[in-house]
Amino acid sequence: MSSSPSHLQTAVRLGLPGLLTLLLAGCDTVVMKPSGDIAAQQAQLIVTSTLLMLLIIVPVIALTLFFAFRYRQSNTEATYSPDWDHSTRLELVIWGAPLLIIIALGALTWISTHKLDPYRPLERLDANRPIPEGVQPLEVQVVALDWKWLFLYPEQGIATVNEMAAPVDRPIRFRITASTVMNSFYIPALAGQVYAMPGMETKLHAVINKAGVYDGFSANFSGDGFSHMRFKFHGLSDADFERWVAGHKTEGQQVLGRADYLKLEQPSEREPVRRYASVEQGLWDAIVNRCVDSSKMCMHQMMAIDAAGGLGKGSIDGVARKAWRTSERPYVTALCTPDNPRGLTAALGSDTSALQP
Repeated sequence: MSSSPSHLQTAVRLGLPGLLTLLLAGCDTVVMKPSGDIAAQQAQLIVTSTLLMLLIIVPVIALTLFFAFRYRQSNTEATYSPDWDHSTRLELVIWGAPLLIIIALGALTWISTHKLDPYRPLERLDANRPIPEGVQPLEVQVVALDWKWLFLYPEQGIATVNEMAAPVDRPIRFRITASTVMNSFYIPALAGQVYAMPGMETKLHAVINKAGVYDGFSANFSGDGFSHMRFKFHGLSDADFERWVAGHKTEGQQVLGRADYLKLEQPSEREPVRRYASVEQGLWDAIVNRCVDSSKMCMHQMMAIDAAGGLGKGSIDGVARKAWRTSERPYVTALCTPDNPRGLTAALGSDTSALQP
């Protein structure tokens, strides 16, 4: 960021505020001037909170400078009161004003925390337009990989790597997860960042109000390729979005299946944009449950077994009670199969009749 001599001369004429304005003009101010309603509300929250805090900061700094000048040693006209120790009026001002500002900030934070909850479905397109009746949000499933982004569109049946798009003025419902380590999904022009974690699903609701191409990236360090873990978000008209989807159907790679995902999941940097014409059914659930590799048990299966008592204590539909009574305690050994729908076997002996449905 640099300033030409003409800019500096202009700044001298305008003073310090002008200098700050010119310096900030060379920075990307998308956070404070976003194109999505959620991000716009967050920017307004930043401005309001800052102004409230300045109500204390500015007077304190001004009074500090005033007292330092007014009661300097060389000023013999200043009142000297070495025995002064208390003023009720001054105490009320010193403690009352900050207390009121803290109350205002607390109320603002409480309201905004609920209003801008990323899990909360949208109630409006912008400050002047509610969501039209019957409009359904566009669902986008987001997977943070090492070190790239995968986007699945279940409604359209397509997938992309390091590129996503959405129609202008249509609510978007993001479902977000990660493959290995924690990441952070962030499109500054659209909404605030939301963490992506393996084995978990987080959500974000947002809307883009202006067509354009916006930057998206990871806001949480995740290893060597973190710096290049970026993608482009396209805000498109409805017609352009339909053409974008159609382009995936005709020009994209055939199918994103489990084997393709396992290859894509391997760490790589500066991954180019990839497009897939279709997605294998159930891939998203397998990603979230960490069982894209069919040799692994899914997390929801493990949790169901744990919720039922775990390790065959006799509470899995009651079918293992006989084995428990006979000390042949069943335990989990493999994935469920048609012959063994509960993935169990006996710890002792060869009689597994107690494990059958």
